[in-house]
This record gives sequence, structure tokens and C-alpha cells, in this order.
Amino acid sequence: MIQRLLPFLTLIILFVALALASPYFLTPANLSSVVRQTAVINTMALGMTMIIIAGGIDLSVGAILAFSGLLGAMAMQAGMPIWLGVATGLLAGAFCGLINGLLTVRLNINPFIVTLGTLGILRGVTLIISNGLPVHRIPPRFAFLGEGSVLGVPFVLWLLALCAIATHVILEHTRLGRYAFAIGSNPDAAFYTGIPVGFYTAAVYTISGLLCGLAGMIEASRLMTGQPTAGQGYELQVIAAVVIGGGSLRGGEGSVPGTLVGAFIMGLLSNGSDLLGISPYLQQAIIGAIIIVAVTLDELRKRRFAS
Repeated sequence: MIQRLLPFLTLIILFVALALASPYFLTPANLSSVVRQTAVINTMALGMTMIIIAGGIDLSVGAILAFSGLLGAMAMQAGMPIWLGVATGLLAGAFCGLINGLLTVRLNINPFIVTLGTLGILRGVTLIISNGLPVHRIPPRFAFLGEGSVLGVPFVLWLLALCAIATHVILEHTRLGRYAFAIGSNPDAAFYTGIPVGFYTAAVYTISGLLCGLAGMIEASRLMTGQPTAGQGYELQVIAAVVIGGGSLRGGEGSVPGTLVGAFIMGLLSNGSDLLGISPYLQQAIIGAIIIVAVTLDELRKRRFAS
């Protein structure tokens, strides 16, 4: 029980510590900036939560974000309406996720290897179709997606809340969610009980790809450009958010509230480091150390219960 509450306690302690350490932390502008900055990682982490619960992993999420954001921006640059450009990005992300899922289940290859391969493929394809150049000619109104506000609250926070609620409902109250936990806990047992493991595994990857597509459009909106190199290193932050929030890399464990807390911890660490003048290189080292500590605690907990 203490370990499950640890991420929430860590978030509270970190929030209070930063409030005391920097007079700029609690300003409305900075808090709004934290929400907008973490919205992308949070959205991607929701999809990664489903994948990790189902016993998988996806190293290509950053590449999917870049590919989806670029295609959506190119669609708008070609004269398509904003909603159609966003839909293009979402469909591109879902398609990439579906490919990851199909390759994993049809070829029976470890998802680590599959998504490592698609990471390279998508990065290459994104650079090829863009000639390595960003897309700039985007309708000004598209900025609302990443920078707009509704009732004084950043629009991306409303969007994130909607995605989080939908993901939570899927995991806790639908057949897909129940089967994802079963597959992650014991895929062989799930197969022999009649669960179509391949179908539901592909479905989980497709949903994650869709959320990465949405994150890609949010990123493009915040930058007002389709960047072919966007999302580099995001996979590390996304996996870290899930693991910090209580997800197990062995599968069968994870939750939406835990993942959101984990992602906001990452966001506060990044924002606090910037406010306190800590090197971004050190931030990367801190993230890596946090992943090791979180996984170690999870392994120790499992060994204690096993004995």
C-alpha cells in the first residue's frame, strides 16, 4: 500500500519543495506552462499504460508523434481544414500503432525489437517526406489546440482529462481492459481461456498510436510547425511516467491515475530544473536513475510477495 501511495506523496513533496525553492513556480503563467508542456507526455503515457499492462512496450512513440504531427501539418499546408488536418494526424498515429501490433502478434517477435525497428523506419520516412525541413504554413487558428484556454483553463488540460477518463473506463469497465490485464499477467493462460490475444494486443497498440497522433498534433500546435525531428527521447519519458506511476514492465499492472501522477512528476522535475538553472543534461540522468529505482522497487515488491 505504501508503495502505491509513493508516487502521489512524491508529487506532493516535489510540488511543495519547488514552491519554496522558487518564487516563480506558483505563478499562474508557470503553472499553465507546466500543464501545456506535460500534456504531450501525459497523452502518450496513457496509451503506453495500456501497452505495458498488456505486457508490451513501444519504443516508437516519439517517432509516431513526429510522423503524425508532420502529416497533419502538411495536410493543413495543402489547404485542408484544420479539423481534417487533425484527423489526418490521428489516423496516421492509429495506423502506425496498428502496424506495431500486427507485426508483434503475426510475426511473434518481441515488441521491444519490433518497435525499435519501426522507430528507425518512421524516423527515416518522416525525414524523407519532409526533406528534413519543418512545415511552417499552418493556419493561425490551429494554435488554439495547444495554447488556447476554455473558462480560464488550458484547453489541453480539458482534452487530457477527456482522454484520461476514456482510457480509465476502457481499462476498468470494458472487455478490452479486462483482457489487457489478463494478457499482461499470463498470455498463455489468456490464450487457453479463449481470449483472442492477437486481436486485443493489436487493439491496444492501435489505441496507443491514436493517442500518439493526438500528442503529435498538440506538439505541432504548440510549436506552430510540423517538425520532422519532434519527439526525440520522448519514449524514455513516457515509459518513465508509467513505471513511476506503478506500472510493471512485466505486465498486468498499471493505472491511469498513477500514470498521470508519474507524468506530472516528470513535468515538475523538468520545470523545476529550468527554474533553478539545473543543466538539461543532468535532467536526463535523473530520469534514467528514476526508472532504475522504480523498477527495482517493483522487483523487490514482487519477490517479497513471491516468498
